[in-house]
Amino acid sequence: MANKIIGDAAGKIWKYLDKHGPSSVTKITTETGISKNEIQRAIGWLLKEDKLSIELIGRAETLTLK
Repeated sequence: MANKIIGDAAGKIWKYLDKHGPSSVTKITTETGISKNEIQRAIGWLLKEDKLSIELIGRAETLTLK
């Protein structure tokens, strides 16, 4: 069950970034409605799958699809 929730969140993040381009974690959390815990787990999932890059811009972590 937990894997499905995290997988669904990862899919939402991927689709969001595909549509909107590089975005901050805060913006993705706000606009998708995914909880902060689920966002962090889903980011880990996408990083492990090598589908995501994280760049620190100022104080914001920016996520980009690879």
